[in-house]
Amino acid sequence: MSSVESQQEQSSQSDPSPSPNSCSSFELVDMDAGSLYEPVSPHWFYCKIIDSKETWIPFNSQDSQQLEEAYSSGKDYNRIVPTDGGRYDVHLGERMRYAVYWDELASEVRRCTWFYKGDKDNKYIPYSESFSQVLEETYMLAVTLDEWKKKLESPNREIIILHNPKLMVHYQPVAGSDEWGSAPAEQGRPRTVKRGVENISVDIHCGEPLQIDHLVFVVHGIGPACDLRFRSIVQCVNDFRSVSLNLLQTHFKKAQENQQIGRVEFLPVNWHSPLHSTGVDVDLQRITLPSINRLRHFTNDTILDVFFYNSPTYCQTIVDTVASEMNRIYILFLQRNPNFKGSVSIAGHSLGSLILFDILTNQKDSLGDTDSEKDLPSIFMDQGDTPTLEEDLKKLQLSEFFSIFEKEKIDKEALTLCTDKDLQEMGIPLGPRKKILNYFRTRKNSMVPVKYPRLIYKPEIFFAFGSPIGMFLTVRGLKRIDPNYRFPTCKGFFNIYHPFDPVAYRIEPMVVPGMEFEPMLIPHHKGRKRMHLELREGLTRMSMDLKNNLLGSLRMAWKSFTRAPYPALQASETAEETEAEPESNSEKPSDVNTEENPVPVKEEAPPIHVGMLNGGQRIDYVLQEKPIESFNEYLFALQSHLCYWESEDTVLLVLKEIYQTQGIFLDQPLQ
Repeated sequence: MSSVESQQEQSSQSDPSPSPNSCSSFELVDMDAGSLYEPVSPHWFYCKIIDSKETWIPFNSQDSQQLEEAYSSGKDYNRIVPTDGGRYDVHLGERMRYAVYWDELASEVRRCTWFYKGDKDNKYIPYSESFSQVLEETYMLAVTLDEWKKKLESPNREIIILHNPKLMVHYQPVAGSDEWGSAPAEQGRPRTVKRGVENISVDIHCGEPLQIDHLVFVVHGIGPACDLRFRSIVQCVNDFRSVSLNLLQTHFKKAQENQQIGRVEFLPVNWHSPLHSTGVDVDLQRITLPSINRLRHFTNDTILDVFFYNSPTYCQTIVDTVASEMNRIYILFLQRNPNFKGSVSIAGHSLGSLILFDILTNQKDSLGDTDSEKDLPSIFMDQGDTPTLEEDLKKLQLSEFFSIFEKEKIDKEALTLCTDKDLQEMGIPLGPRKKILNYFRTRKNSMVPVKYPRLIYKPEIFFAFGSPIGMFLTVRGLKRIDPNYRFPTCKGFFNIYHPFDPVAYRIEPMVVPGMEFEPMLIPHHKGRKRMHLELREGLTRMSMDLKNNLLGSLRMAWKSFTRAPYPALQASETAEETEAEPESNSEKPSDVNTEENPVPVKEEAPPIHVGMLNGGQRIDYVLQEKPIESFNEYLFALQSHLCYWESEDTVLLVLKEIYQTQGIFLDQPLQ
């Protein structure tokens, strides 16, 4: 901008009508530029409100070309052009862009050819289409006639001067300057004007593959904000999708070149807005204390979502919203993508994963999977279709007393109100009385009477990010998940978490409570373990070796002082030392044992049976923390719960598992 100012100062001091032989700075132009005029290449932009400020974002090259072709056809008023992979529709006649699958404010669309630099962020802002046409016509005359220093006035009385093809400036008037007729140089700081999108610094992506291989619904956790930048679920899923597109190009390059794959579509599912539109916020506001207003508002808007889910009334609202939204979006997606032949998966973050878990557990297989339904009551608190009183008594092996309750017209609700004396008066013995009272009172206190809706599709895989499922199941009274249990309609389940995530809990110890084993470490997306983790493991292994060797040496020295050197005794001691101290370096056979013994251990580690919840495969997967995060776990605890949206390792694991079901694998397996 300083060069523009210096050149303008030279212009203001020079004669306004220089002679043909004069050589001002504005006339040092490329003569070839004045000989031929080439029409400007337009590019389409849309306007987004970011941080209460308008920001113009370019469409990708593919979408801009489609919009330009529709515009050039001359029938653009009622024309609707799908953009952004079909997630948005542009109404050309209205010049507006509308979201297809979720609620979002419509944004203005503009066919852009001329731009000027903004005041603060130095980003280029497009002129209106009508004024851009005026600028283009003036530019065409200047180039054709080789007559420059053209002055134009914009609709809001701002001055634009075209000095030459390489130097064009825009003056924003200072308040009151125009009334006194001040010169342009006195009307504020000049701003650069550029013609054509190729002359401004802006990132324009090529576009997304047209083919969609798989659809993933993503459900958010508590509150309207999903990361530390207080962005919505739509914006966070946009990041997740962008990372997936980049990883497809780098890790599935061969499959893309062979046209075996297209892309995975991720669509957000919002349940927070419908929940808080029920009027509960107004009720909460009446009882909220006036002190620490911002903190209380944050609590009401976010943390209370956990309590809402444990409330029978609002839990029903939440599960209805999530299931109906996924069904609605799925139907709409099929209507807009009739050639889609792929499968569907679901992903949930934080509380959203628990919501999906409960919905999946209460699905019914269309084929009538009796085994899974038989296991459900022992695992989960509520199954949607509440069993009758007769079925409950049959489960307790007390069917003979059903006729007594039927005679007294006692249903399940009335039975929960009965006391021990009431049952005694009906003639029920002490033992059955205790069983009945304990069973129904426990279910009354723990069961959430929720009718879980049915999904109209069978999810392929369920991904949980930073999930508290294990904690909630434990709090509900579940100590163990049957190893033979699996979701009625979903084949896979992956519990993905950051090691410092304060909300995340493991699942595998609930399936195999008698074993202690580490979760699966998610490989780094660059195909290696992070260096600080390798260094830490190396130091740990080295310290253990030194400790074992030192203890072994001390033990041998102590035995040599305290025991007589009988040959038979020495032989037995040597045998014991060989078995108990394979890492001793005193003899060569022990060195061989040191190298050979760990090998079977590594071979025995993989076959850990963690039940059928993930088809017999591992369930818990942990990310590798970054080097800076390892310095202080508490400092990065909150950030670690919100890190999944931009985590390449998380996205790559999701893509790997999805495409593995289609027989497509990574170019190079990660280690």
